[in-house]
Amino acid sequence: MQIIERVKPLSPTKPTNIDWSAVAARVLAGEPIDRATALAALQSPDAELLPLLAAAYEVRRAAFGNTVQLYYLMNVKSGLCPEDCHYCSQSKVSKAEIEKYPMVSREEILAGAQRAVDSKACTFCIVASGRGPTERDLEHVADAVREIKDTMNIRVCACLGILKDGQAERLRDAGADRYNHNLNTSEDFHGSICTTHTHSDRVRTVEEIKEAGISPCSGGIIGMGESDEDVVSMAFALRDLEIESIPLNFYIPIPGVPFANKWNLNPRYCLKALAMFRFVNPTREIRIAGGRELHLGTLQPMGLYAANSIFVSDYLTTKGQSAEDDYKMIEDLGFTIVAPPAR
Repeated sequence: MQIIERVKPLSPTKPTNIDWSAVAARVLAGEPIDRATALAALQSPDAELLPLLAAAYEVRRAAFGNTVQLYYLMNVKSGLCPEDCHYCSQSKVSKAEIEKYPMVSREEILAGAQRAVDSKACTFCIVASGRGPTERDLEHVADAVREIKDTMNIRVCACLGILKDGQAERLRDAGADRYNHNLNTSEDFHGSICTTHTHSDRVRTVEEIKEAGISPCSGGIIGMGESDEDVVSMAFALRDLEIESIPLNFYIPIPGVPFANKWNLNPRYCLKALAMFRFVNPTREIRIAGGRELHLGTLQPMGLYAANSIFVSDYLTTKGQSAEDDYKMIEDLGFTIVAPPAR
């Protein structure tokens, strides 16, 4: 029997004595939230969850109205990764029973892009495992990006790992709109989740993406045993890097990975984290990513009062709910799906 390590304490019951509506008003007036208030949001008692979400919704609505952006993700190269990320089913230290394969063909990538279009996604995400792309893999992806941009009305985001000099520019020239490279956690906690590359390595890749003129996408994973302070630090680090799109994953403990026994989340904590990230990054796209179905459960729709984006269908090595269920959830909220930008 798998033993689950629960490391997150129950939510505090002492009121924060914070007027969350007033916090939202200050954020909307252009006043950055401070770390103490961000931490209070994350640690607020469950009795304050609805006022907290209502305040986050005011900030979200000011930037995005009642719209939801859909992303579609394709894992074009699975497993076979030399990094030792303890949370990842594709890393060299993982014994998880996942499908492993080298880079798929250009035709398969194009077919994935068409599925993204058919799924009403505004962005198609091309994701490959590994420390970073080989020259051959980079050119292979770049060729596929060129054809997608020539033939389909959809944005393209690449996620290929740590880039070498000049690779970001080549993806830009091929037509990539965005590049994803997650910070994953705080600088202080990073050494607890990976030793084969540093937090600085990740920051450097994000900075190279920005210098190349590609829209930066970077987020993290919540629920790996980090402290509340670590979660807040990650939110502020992403703000300081001026990240335009922030995917937040809620950790899925997959059997066979070193962190398989960690389960320290509940739906209310996840919603508080989304609200906190909205306060810290008021005008940035916040996407509920992996773990949405598992950890938010029946409270999934409430997450969209803080976040304005989700992945539709599946993730890297785990399944999501059906696209039809996502459409129904968005419709029931009275929200609308963002169409891809006109070509």
